[in-house]
Amino acid sequence: MFKIRTLNNISETGLARLPEEHYSISGDAEDPDAILVRSHQLTLEDVSSSLRAVGRAGAGVNNIPVSDYTDRGVVVFNTPGANANAVKELVMVGLLLSCRGIIPGIDYVNSLESHTDKAELNKLVEASKKQYKGRELKGKTLGVLGLGAIGSMVADMALQMEMEVVGFDPALSVEAAWRLSSRVQRMENMQSLFSRSDIVTLHVPALDSTRGMINDETLAQFRDGAVLLNFSREEIVDKDAIIAALDSGKISQYISDFPTPGLIGKPGVVSTPHLGASTEEAEENCAVMVADQVRDFLENGNIKNSVNFPALSLERTEGCFRIALANRNVPRILGNVLSILADRNLNVVDMLNKSREDVAYNIIDIETVPSDDLVDEILNIEGVLNVRIFDEIEG
Repeated sequence: MFKIRTLNNISETGLARLPEEHYSISGDAEDPDAILVRSHQLTLEDVSSSLRAVGRAGAGVNNIPVSDYTDRGVVVFNTPGANANAVKELVMVGLLLSCRGIIPGIDYVNSLESHTDKAELNKLVEASKKQYKGRELKGKTLGVLGLGAIGSMVADMALQMEMEVVGFDPALSVEAAWRLSSRVQRMENMQSLFSRSDIVTLHVPALDSTRGMINDETLAQFRDGAVLLNFSREEIVDKDAIIAALDSGKISQYISDFPTPGLIGKPGVVSTPHLGASTEEAEENCAVMVADQVRDFLENGNIKNSVNFPALSLERTEGCFRIALANRNVPRILGNVLSILADRNLNVVDMLNKSREDVAYNIIDIETVPSDDLVDEILNIEGVLNVRIFDEIEG
C-alpha cells in the first residue's frame, strides 16, 4: 500500500487515478511515499525517510526546495502544459484589455447607476464612449518570450487574430520547435524581440537566469509606448524598473497576473489575482497528469516530467524484478552496482541509465528476487542516494 499526502485540494478526478486498493490518500499521512501539492510551501521538514516523490499539480516549483530534495534522492514532478490553455485564454484577455478601453468603460457605465431615464442614459453613453476608444490587435506585432507549451499556444492564438508574431527562446526544445507555427518569426535575441514588438508577453520559468530579466536595461530596448504582459512569474520582472518605465512613457501598460505592492492602483497597471491556472479544467488536467506520473514512478520506477531527475522509462519485462537507484553523477557507481550483481550471479535482463546535471538514475531488471543484503550492499556504495525494489511483474 502506497501512502500519499495531499497538502492542497487536489482534484478528485486526479486522485481517482490512484486505485484505493493500492493507495492510501490523506492530508496528514505519516511517512508518505509521495506528496501531492499545488501552492503549499514545502520545506526539508516534509522529507521523511520514506519519501520518494513530490508531485506538483502545476508547472512552477518555486514552492519546493528542489535542490535540497535532489540531495535526498526525492524526485520532483510537475505538469508542464496541463494548464496551458487556461493561461493562454487569460493572456487573450490581457491582450484585449491592453488595446480597448474595457475596464475604464465598465467603470464609467457603473457610475451611471442613478440614471433611470433610458433616453438620457443612451445620450450620455454615446457622448462619452469616445473617451474609451481603443485600437485593434490585427496588424500589431506580438513578441513572445518563451515558446514552450504556453508560449506556442499564445503565438498560435495571436496568429489567428491576424497579429504579426515574433518569438525568442534560447532553450527551445525539439518537441516545442515542431509544435511552433512556421509563421512565427524567430528572433536571434531578446533585444531583437523587444525592439520589434508593440506588445511583449512573457512565458519563461522563474530560474536564477530569468529572475529580474525585465529590468532597466532590457526595458530600454522596448519600443516607446509598448505594452508588457506577465502571466508567467512575478520574479521575472523588476518592480522598480516597471515603475520607471511607466513614468517615462517607455511602456504604456503593464498587465500582470501577480498583484505587487507598489504597482497596485498605479496608472497603466492592470493586475489579476493569479488566475492563470484557476479553471476547473486546468486543475483537473494538472491533477490527472501528476497522479499518473507519480503512480508510474511508484509502481514501475519510470520518470516523466521531473524537474530534477532525468526522464527515463523502461517497459516491464514479464517474470523480472526491478531495481531503481538514484545516485550522484560521478564515475564508477553503475559499474560497482553491476559488479555486485555479477558477483551474486544475478543476470541483468534489461537496464537504462541516464544522468542530469549532478544526479543519475538507473533502472535494472533482473530475473531473481533481490535480497535485503543486496540492497544494503548497493546502498553502501559511496554516492548512491537511494535504492528501490519492485516486485515481479506477471503476464
